[in-house]
Amino acid sequence: MIDAPGPWGSGPFVLAEGYSSLENEMAIIDADPLACVWLDANQPRTDRLVLEANTDHWNMERGPRLERVVFRNDVSPDKALELVCTTEGEIDIVTEVDPSDARKVQDSEHARLEAVDAMRIVTGVINRFADDVPLRDANARRALNMAVDSDRLVREAFAGYAHALSGLTPPYAGGFSGAEPYPHDAEEARRLMSEAGWPEGRALRLAATSDVEPVANMLAEDFRNALGLEVDLTLIPDEELLAAQHALVEKVMALPFDVLVHAWIDLNSDSPPAFIHGSYFAADGPFRAGPPVPAFEELLGRFAAEIDAERQAGLAAQIDRFVYDEALSVFLAAPQALYAVNRHVNFVGHAATFELAETEVTEEHWSRQNGQERRR
Repeated sequence: MIDAPGPWGSGPFVLAEGYSSLENEMAIIDADPLACVWLDANQPRTDRLVLEANTDHWNMERGPRLERVVFRNDVSPDKALELVCTTEGEIDIVTEVDPSDARKVQDSEHARLEAVDAMRIVTGVINRFADDVPLRDANARRALNMAVDSDRLVREAFAGYAHALSGLTPPYAGGFSGAEPYPHDAEEARRLMSEAGWPEGRALRLAATSDVEPVANMLAEDFRNALGLEVDLTLIPDEELLAAQHALVEKVMALPFDVLVHAWIDLNSDSPPAFIHGSYFAADGPFRAGPPVPAFEELLGRFAAEIDAERQAGLAAQIDRFVYDEALSVFLAAPQALYAVNRHVNFVGHAATFELAETEVTEEHWSRQNGQERRR
């Protein structure tokens, strides 16, 4: 959200023109004591947003190194990608490049692909509230994990631009437990699910949002092949997303899925349990889809109260190992953030945010040629 003068982000830029804002709705997790979360309802923004260098920035050694940054919200993602790959002087950076477009950027004369190990995950939320299937049984949840061919998922759904997960902490983040992803073992997965007592003839209900549809399709295929179950896949239309988020967060009605393919982010790379694990499993977690887990609550409480960085990191690893051992989610992938960047821009990516403080342009950049004033 950028809708006032600023400075913005870590402070290197101030707003000079336009705005990009958020409109939110409250979803109540618990009324006493009050626990709630804000859901994005709308993102109004101007066609053009301009940031200018903050000359009073406290850390000029870091930046800013650009005088002016123009966000062009009037250009569609497909058109922006075409412009950065085929022209100079129109678009310098395209964020959120889809993995399926990575090769197009790599083959471009004008742009290169930047892949950043980001604090992002895609996981399968397991509905432990369900009373007609055995998803409160850890062996059934392990079966779901062992049904997934995570190597194929990373290779085909993310074109290799992701890391397989073993827990909810990406392997490059603080607090990583060191665990290996669950092995893909269809025979063992089917045995565990059979022993857990999945009802004969009951289809597994899989749901997903449009942004993770390719992952959901592959997951459905893996569940069918490995577990021998029918899979009913429901794709939530974008226009119904807000209502679906309310249902997940507020937990008033029975959840209409067994597994929900869900993408989430972290705001820092040091202590994932403070945001990621808490969101999915804590008693006040917006995405918790099952009864609170006392052992998890005890670990998270110790983590929250710890002020020693080394001991806190140890507790973070303990928490991630616990959710892995209990298979509280279907652990899928940590996607990289992909950017298409003009060849004369030295882009510095960050794990948790899109930040341009250290990004700069070379002498060959179009904005420095012949003193021309051109759009960027």
